[in-house]
Amino acid sequence: MKVLNLGSSGQIGAYLTEYLRKKGHVVIEYDKNIGPQYNLTAIPSTWLEFCIKEADFVFFLAFDVGGSRYLKKYQHTFDFINNNTRLMANVFGLLEKYNKRFVFASSQMSNMSYSPYGVMKRVGEMYTTSLKGLTVKFWNVYGIEKDMDKAHVITDFIKKGFEEGDFEMMTDGTEERQFLYAEDCCEALEIIMENYTDFKPEDPLHITSFHATSIKEVAQIITGQFNLIDKPVRINPGLAKDSVQMDKRNEADTYITGWWSPKTNMQEGIKAVFNEMKKEYGY
Repeated sequence: MKVLNLGSSGQIGAYLTEYLRKKGHVVIEYDKNIGPQYNLTAIPSTWLEFCIKEADFVFFLAFDVGGSRYLKKYQHTFDFINNNTRLMANVFGLLEKYNKRFVFASSQMSNMSYSPYGVMKRVGEMYTTSLKGLTVKFWNVYGIEKDMDKAHVITDFIKKGFEEGDFEMMTDGTEERQFLYAEDCCEALEIIMENYTDFKPEDPLHITSFHATSIKEVAQIITGQFNLIDKPVRINPGLAKDSVQMDKRNEADTYITGWWSPKTNMQEGIKAVFNEMKKEYGY
C-alpha cells in the first residue's frame, strides 16, 4: 500500500515509517522537520493535498505534543492550542474531500477535560468519527526520540542519567502509567490498517501494554541499565504529585486483543532504548 505518515519524524512516526517499509509498503513521509512545505498548520497546502490524494491510507500521528515536562509548560499556551486546531482542520478537511481511509492517533487523556491536550485529542476523535475513520488511543508509547526538548519520561531519564548523573524527578514517582514499546505499537497499527473493514469508528482501539508501572519502577529499571555499564546513577523522587494527568486512572479496553497483543515487557523495551541511546554518549 502507499501509506502517508503524518508526523513521520515523531516518536511513533519514525518507528512506523521504518516498520512499514520493511513490510513492503511505500511510505510517504510528512513532517515539519523535513522542510517548510511540510508544515501541517499552513492553510492551504497544495503539497499536503497532493500527498493525501495520492495515498491509499493515512496515519494521522502528527500533533504538537511532548512528555509531561513539555505539556506542563506549553499546553495552556495560545500556540499549543492554535497549532493543534489548525493542523486538525487542515488534515481532516482534506481527508473528507478525498474520502480516505485513515487512523487518527488519540490518547488515553482524551477524556481529561482539564487538560488542553486531552481536549484537543477529543476534538480529533469527533472529527474522525464524523468521517467514519478509526481512532486509536495510545497509552504512553516509548522509544528513541529525535526532539529531546519534547522527550517523554523514559528517554528523558536516560538522557539526564548520561548528562547529569544524579537528578531529581518532577514528581514523587508514585503515579502509574501503562507503557508500550514503539515497535509493538507499529505492529498494532499495521494490523488495524490491514483489517480496516473489520472495525467500526466507535470501536475502542486502545493500544497499550495493559500493565501499569510506576515512575519509580521505571527509574529503577533505568538505573539498573546504568549499573551494567559501570556508570552508577541515582534518580531521586521529588516532592510534587503528578500535575499533568493528576493521577487520574483510566481503564484500558482490551477489545484490540482480538487482533493484536503486545510482546515486549518493560525490561526488554527500556534495554533496547538504552542501548541505542548509549551509543550517542560513546558507550
